[in-house]
Amino acid sequence: MTQPSNKALVPFVSVDNMMRLIHHVGIEQMLIDLANYVEDDFKRWEKFDKTPRVASHSEVGVIELMPTSDGEAYGFKYVNGHPKNTSEGLQTVTAFGLMADVYTGYPVLLTEMTILTALRTAATSAMVAKYLAPKGADTMAMIGNGAQSEFQSLAMKAICGITSVRLYDTDPAATAKCAANLASTGLDVVICKTPEQAIEGAQILTTCTADKQCATILTDNMVGAGVHINAIGGDCPGKTELAAGILTRSDVFVEFPPQTRIEGEIQQMAEDFPVTELWQVINGTKTGRTSDRQITLFDSVGFAIEDFSALRYIRDRIKDSDFFLELDMLADPDDPRDLFGMVQRAAQ
Repeated sequence: MTQPSNKALVPFVSVDNMMRLIHHVGIEQMLIDLANYVEDDFKRWEKFDKTPRVASHSEVGVIELMPTSDGEAYGFKYVNGHPKNTSEGLQTVTAFGLMADVYTGYPVLLTEMTILTALRTAATSAMVAKYLAPKGADTMAMIGNGAQSEFQSLAMKAICGITSVRLYDTDPAATAKCAANLASTGLDVVICKTPEQAIEGAQILTTCTADKQCATILTDNMVGAGVHINAIGGDCPGKTELAAGILTRSDVFVEFPPQTRIEGEIQQMAEDFPVTELWQVINGTKTGRTSDRQITLFDSVGFAIEDFSALRYIRDRIKDSDFFLELDMLADPDDPRDLFGMVQRAAQ
């Protein structure tokens, strides 16, 4: 039987190999690397295809496809969001992603993205905070201590230099889990009994809760001047975390307005509510933080270009390594017009 050609074999990064790669690189270094890739792609934002993700909503969750291309490579991520899964012993979010060569259309990478999404989300949050958080910020409140919380904390440590994280969750077991996981990271970890206690002395406020509802995790009177808010839990229609009054007092920064106005905190506001696109801050055409008393808000919903950056990083990082398997994924007959003959000869 004819062996598959090189074109037919697609590098596949399994969960096991992703974890091996993280330990090989070091988690904080990998967060720094991913942030650099995301930042580089934000700087060339105008080169990318941009469209809101394609979402299929149900009563229990959402399944989404997130595609984009820079004209040379194409990438997409399959991802779900099912908050009820935690109560059933399942992940709220699972994902995988693919990168392809635009010239041939052939895939060049298939990878798990459940772990990688957590890494790229945290890396993006910290990259944005580097531009928007107050100078000298050393303390973050982490409200919502689920699967994303440790990644967010370590990214802020590695990229923004925070030294202390104050944890709060409605589920004390989640907070205990997060605190235990962060115990040996060099961060000062403080367990808090209320969200109000968590934000005491924090210059960066991160909200990352999973309930698919319009909740008020931060009320207007909880947020004082001079902080940076990293709102990452609101990521679909009907799901928010912040009181609308906070938005009116903040300068709001977003990834892609047509998507964020549907899915983000600003879905609560009028269509003409003013926002600044992050890529413009990063390339220097718009201003970010301008004063010590300014409240900056990253209304993060996640965008396909960030996933593209993560796929691009993994594609580059696994070259000449053993952190992938080769999948015989593409039919590639010797004569491209004779696919049927290829099938027939397989019986011989």
